[in-house]
Amino acid sequence: MADQSTLSDAGDSDLRRARQLVLEFGHNATAYQILNPGLKLWFNVEPSGVVGFVETKRRRVVAGEPIGPAGSILELADRFERRASRDGVAVCYFGAEAPLADAEPVDRLLLGAQPCWRPRSWQRILGSKASLRGQLARARNKGVLIEEWDVDRATGHPELNRCLEEWLATRGLPPMHFLVEPETLERLFDRRVLVARRQATVVAFLVASPIQNRNGWLVEQIVRGHAAPNGTAELLLDALFDRLDAEESRYVTLGLSPLSHRSGLQEPPDRWWIRLLLGWVRAHGRRFYDFDGLDFFKDKLKPDHWEPIYAVCRGRRLGLGDLYAIGSAFSGGTPWRFLAAGVGRAIRSEARTLIRIARRPGRRVLLC
Repeated sequence: MADQSTLSDAGDSDLRRARQLVLEFGHNATAYQILNPGLKLWFNVEPSGVVGFVETKRRRVVAGEPIGPAGSILELADRFERRASRDGVAVCYFGAEAPLADAEPVDRLLLGAQPCWRPRSWQRILGSKASLRGQLARARNKGVLIEEWDVDRATGHPELNRCLEEWLATRGLPPMHFLVEPETLERLFDRRVLVARRQATVVAFLVASPIQNRNGWLVEQIVRGHAAPNGTAELLLDALFDRLDAEESRYVTLGLSPLSHRSGLQEPPDRWWIRLLLGWVRAHGRRFYDFDGLDFFKDKLKPDHWEPIYAVCRGRRLGLGDLYAIGSAFSGGTPWRFLAAGVGRAIRSEARTLIRIARRPGRRVLLC
């Protein structure tokens, strides 16, 4: 059969074409995120399908999995991989779910789990969690109000951008990309934006993207500015769940919680070097990314269930080159330079903290 596929950078016409396919067939929680800046697109004619990916020197790292009609995912994956092989590169999938992650022969790495809710469960959860109700009350008592902004109003809004800049300044690492792209305010399209205000000031916002074939939504971002009181994130989620329940949506997820075992699965890698690498990330990575804190926050909201999420290679072993390519996709360049920038940011943060302490009246700081 002649090759019916096309590869392209994501120009306006290709984004429109990809968006149509995502809204018709999107099932993976990350499906809508293939429209993020920085991803390339591959299209297939029959069956209709699209793949969003980042290309490194020797790999194409797929965002989630192919998007197409039910039952066509494995065929689309086969065709995408054949095209990649002709181009002299290999393929790995990040954020894969079943059936792709279960189809043999695959080599897969359990990345963590994503929490999932039925919106109608939210009121029951609130009734059973006094601590959660307390967080909502704290934010309300501080005068926080939630409103939903339409896309036209939210796109590029200076108050939302200011809030995003404040939030990014608190992160231990420079901004990441790929499936955690923070710069979505210029490309909202079908996303929903809920905004938290205290009086006239925006203090936080939430961005959610549609998962069309699950009648659901992925919460991509919960962004808190400096002035957001405790409980603001929970109040944003409360407002979202209420709206989705009224609209009879059936699925919500907060996305991947890296290194989480809350899906109940234990799949330790069979290679010592991957176990060593993941152990190092868990032990030392929290300096830059609070894995446990993120996992705890999601779990305290009492999800209905957790879904396992994988990195997958089909027909070959997942290797160091795949992990490096995944790191490159998220860092937007060389992972080692990205980590070095994170170390530099941490040193500057420590220095600013010491200077503030040293300037307080009556305080002495011994530097040695």
